[in-house]
Amino acid sequence: MTTHSQPIVELTNVNKHYDKVKALQGINLKVMPGEVLGLFGHNGAGKTTMMKLILGIIKATSGTVNVLNADPISSQAFESRKHIGYLPENVSFYDHLTGKEVLTYFARLKKVPKQQITDLLEQVGLTHAMNRAVKTYSKGMRQRLGLAQAFLGQPKLLLLDEPTVGLDPIATQEFYQSVDKLKSTGASIILCSHVLPGVEQHIDKAIIISGGKPLAQGSLQELRQQAQLPVTIKTQGLNGALVTDERFGDFVVAADELKVPEEKNLEVVKQLLEMNNISNLQVLPADLEQVYQYYLSHEHLSQKPVNTTEETKA
Repeated sequence: MTTHSQPIVELTNVNKHYDKVKALQGINLKVMPGEVLGLFGHNGAGKTTMMKLILGIIKATSGTVNVLNADPISSQAFESRKHIGYLPENVSFYDHLTGKEVLTYFARLKKVPKQQITDLLEQVGLTHAMNRAVKTYSKGMRQRLGLAQAFLGQPKLLLLDEPTVGLDPIATQEFYQSVDKLKSTGASIILCSHVLPGVEQHIDKAIIISGGKPLAQGSLQELRQQAQLPVTIKTQGLNGALVTDERFGDFVVAADELKVPEEKNLEVVKQLLEMNNISNLQVLPADLEQVYQYYLSHEHLSQKPVNTTEETKA
């Protein structure tokens, strides 16, 4: 990915109002080729509205939306839609069709070779059920069929709204492997989820929204830095020596645990490694869940979102 690439998705000063309801306010966003964006917020925050704008299902009240070099509601966007995959939060298919027939229908719409249907059914673990009616599928199986539909045509842009709902841990892991594989081919992905554990290693940057407004935006590292969240250091073998050592007084939260400002992390780790009896230590930066909770709880302070990665590097 180069800094000179054209954004796959670009939203500039976007607002969306429904009568008196301000669903989105002041959204600025760029998603570059091969980039995975995590879109986070509680129900009603405006996540699905943003997806609908990008898909061209609804029109922005003001601001500009550009997807694959076209306004998604314009006639020029017709061809580019073949390069977009979408998994809605609530997957719905014709119950009397088989899994294979459902994918065949969508493959014809996208003019995708039939071989992809078989490959995708195998990829999502539905080969055994491909000739069964969808009405016999469990919720997890329907979700996996939805994923296969979204992956059809190896899309340049993939929009996933709560994609792991109904998936067991193994299927969730396999889903993220598919996302990583698609990203490696240069596809851009917008991943909307309220299930945060396990997501952070698969995203390049995040945007957190609440009440339609952006609270924070950037890489996880940038969000941590702006929030000034401490690093947790867990130790083994010190037998309470942390508590009595005045160097660590302000940082001790338990007999074997410290919470240290990020800029002092290295200094403290060096001091710990010099201590007698230390047998192990673990350094844990704030995870996505902690970052998310911080911005929601400090919403009134979040006036300006962090710069996106591209703007920081520009």
